Amino acid sequence: MERTKKSTVQKVLHYIGHYKFFLLLSILMAAITVALTLYLPILTGDAIDCVIGTGKVDFSLLFKIMKKMLIVILATALIQWLMNVCNNKITYHVVRDVRKEAFDKIQILPLKYMDGHGHGDIVSRVITDVDQFAEGLLIGFTQLFSGVITILGTLAFMLSIHVGITILVVLLTPISLFVARFIATRTHDMFVLQSKTRGEQTSLIDEMVGNQKVVQAYGQEKQVLERFDEINERLQKCSLRATFFSSLTNPCTRFVNNLVYAGVAIMGALFAIWGKISVGQLSCLLSYANQYTKPFNEISGVITELQNALACASRIFDLIEEEPQIPDTDDPVSIEQFDGRVSLSHVYFSYVPEQKLIEDFNLEVKKGQRVAIVGPTGCGKTTLINLLMRFYDVNSGAITVSGTDIMDMTRHNLREGYGMVLQETWLKTGTISENITMSKPDATREEIMEAAKAAHAHSFIKRLPQGYDTLVTEDGDSLSQGQKQLLCIARVMLALPPMLILDEATSSIDTRTEMKIQNAFAKMMEGRTSFIVAHRLSTIQEADIILVMKDGNIIEQGDHESLLAKGGFYANLYNSQWQN
Repeated sequence: MERTKKSTVQKVLHYIGHYKFFLLLSILMAAITVALTLYLPILTGDAIDCVIGTGKVDFSLLFKIMKKMLIVILATALIQWLMNVCNNKITYHVVRDVRKEAFDKIQILPLKYMDGHGHGDIVSRVITDVDQFAEGLLIGFTQLFSGVITILGTLAFMLSIHVGITILVVLLTPISLFVARFIATRTHDMFVLQSKTRGEQTSLIDEMVGNQKVVQAYGQEKQVLERFDEINERLQKCSLRATFFSSLTNPCTRFVNNLVYAGVAIMGALFAIWGKISVGQLSCLLSYANQYTKPFNEISGVITELQNALACASRIFDLIEEEPQIPDTDDPVSIEQFDGRVSLSHVYFSYVPEQKLIEDFNLEVKKGQRVAIVGPTGCGKTTLINLLMRFYDVNSGAITVSGTDIMDMTRHNLREGYGMVLQETWLKTGTISENITMSKPDATREEIMEAAKAAHAHSFIKRLPQGYDTLVTEDGDSLSQGQKQLLCIARVMLALPPMLILDEATSSIDTRTEMKIQNAFAKMMEGRTSFIVAHRLSTIQEADIILVMKDGNIIEQGDHESLLAKGGFYANLYNSQWQN
């Protein structure tokens, strides 16, 4: 979804609005800082006028003025520090809120969004883009308020000294504003492209770091480097282009502002010669002219940073406002005890509308039945599991569990009834014990060990440096793929839910251990409804029902013996295992 700059600014202001007290305090501090800063040139002018001529210096008045100047300087420094504290508080609270909302949104995004976007790009939005946004926001708060107030305050003080010179300044000012606006409006799109390309690069790096073994195994280093170099080259070009054009803002506005300063100096000198103003007042006007033009230079720099910040904010807000998964019903049915009955009635589903997958799917599973799902790659086996768990919602039709439509339940309640072991293993950063107890956080150490023994993981865990307290990362550190899968199986063994989903659950385990695991599964599946996805048909011969799927439809259904006797698709699949 494309977002306009205006809507992005409105969204930023919405977040800032939560901290109105600190915002108002910051503006007040900025006003006081500017007032004191602008009062200083008046004191300087008065001090100059104390030097009337050779041997005519009013030292008593000069010392009083210098004391005032010292107090003003110290007060300005203190208040400016407090203003920066307020600005930091606003900025990093906003960043915290944005990042939390983005991470919360990730938890409720439909899987189709996660499947359709590079994980590195999503990480780049939540980390890099938010950091860039924070940097631009902090600079904006630090300089924007004080800059605007300085401009207005300086004009007021200049008017009190000389109206004509002030009018000259006001007439020349729009040139500086026009130059800054002209450049800024043309750099925003460049920063958007820079942010997108950076996300693309992060996505590639994340992908390659996570799959470096595969890259090296297939000798793809050169191709990967070429892809990286191509993206890196594009990032370099668009970054250089954005930075170059945005960097024109400051020197261009400085040039215009120096013209303003020169105009004030010439006119002020003429008025001083004619006796219209004093030398002290001329000094004061020149100081104000410098202070008046300085905020324009700073604001032009702020505008550059804000273009980048808004481009990054746009990407993170796009994520935050992405359409979430269909929310749970307002009045959900809660199932305390699942009886294991599962029914699919006239289910239709496809990932993309133009590519049909599951059509008019019907299935009745009784309590305690073991249902094996087989078929060629891409026939819809894993898709069926996704629908049972509500990772995806059906396009039409109904799925019921224990006689209740799963759309009438919360996803959390539904998933409490299932234990799931996937072909892809996943560990979180934590101890071995913490990884096993994901399915039952309040489990005792004895229960954890019993589950690990049932999963045949206890022996290798005891050999680890700290046993069950050994810390592992999401990559599993030194654990083999098979050991990681045994830990995932131990999770299910610990919870023992009423329904099981085993999607190639023993694919990474050696044959000897697999036989032991299959025996443990057989014991665990007694009295529990089980869905087993397997490519090795020898592992599902004991299933009560074997569903043979092809192109999203059940083409055969029955037990092992009856399907072999039919001599159909299943028989061909089964017999092909033994052919050389």
